[in-house]
Amino acid sequence: MVTSPQNELVKLANTKMPYGKYKGYYLIDLPEHYIVWYNNKGFPKGKFGNLLRLVYEIKLNGLEDMIRKLKI
Repeated sequence: MVTSPQNELVKLANTKMPYGKYKGYYLIDLPEHYIVWYNNKGFPKGKFGNLLRLVYEIKLNGLEDMIRKLKI
């Protein structure tokens, strides 16, 4: 199954952190310093890591509000 970029953004907007200090936070609402830490440490492998990497790029470019509008 092929996912469109739009579907990935909606998925990102509605995915919550599954573990750790920020468990239950929407990924897009994670503090910037936490996402930068992941960028420096290395993102997890797989789909979840890809979502975190996307959050990093979105926050880097100041586009968080665009994603927040996609929350269901």
